[in-house]
Amino acid sequence: MKYRIHLQNFDGPLDLLLFLIKKNEVDIYDIPMAEITQQFMEYLEAIEMLDLDHASDFILMAATLIRIKVQMLLPKPEVDDDEEAEDPRQELVQRLLEYQRFKESAAELGELEIEQRDFFKLANYDFLDDQKPEEVEPLGKSDVNLYDLMSVFVEVLKRVPPVVEHTVERIPVTIEEQAKIILSFLETQSRVLFKDILLKHVTEKIILIVTFIAVLELVKGKQVALNQNQPFSEIWISKE
Repeated sequence: MKYRIHLQNFDGPLDLLLFLIKKNEVDIYDIPMAEITQQFMEYLEAIEMLDLDHASDFILMAATLIRIKVQMLLPKPEVDDDEEAEDPRQELVQRLLEYQRFKESAAELGELEIEQRDFFKLANYDFLDDQKPEEVEPLGKSDVNLYDLMSVFVEVLKRVPPVVEHTVERIPVTIEEQAKIILSFLETQSRVLFKDILLKHVTEKIILIVTFIAVLELVKGKQVALNQNQPFSEIWISKE
């Protein structure tokens, strides 16, 4: 049995790269390729494991990162004193900068749309209510995104004991069962660390995966909310 996650607003490989650059607090013009490539590969393993949509796009980006990393390790060709050797990262940096500008412009347009919608409300143009575009619900109440969650998942995944022998067995738990367990934790506590939820299931990789998906389903169903005190800090789960 295999679980596949379909996320309507799943960000792509450029979003993941920007996330890693911000998380590591590195200069986008001077990306440490060895470190970022290694971290990207860890996320790629999790993406393939979770069978997320558009995984092939991440595989292609991983190949690009590895190619750039290899190019940077090769001896640089000799150039004249008044010339600079071409940086293998240059094309990737330009793509990231263009994509970042596009995202920022899209966010600004979204804010303008909200302002205009509020203006029409004040003007009492009730006849426009039926013409509003469908709103997309965020992942949670704060700015917690999928990569924030995957960051914790990748960290906990490293603690799963290696399997010496592989046997085909029925998955011992279901998403519904794990969702009930998570909700039961929140019956006695106002909030629980997302990492602690995962750490309770590090004995088997498949149970850890199902638990991760259960959290996504609970957020999607508005049964729980995710919050961070600041970017890249601990993620808390609480009841809606």
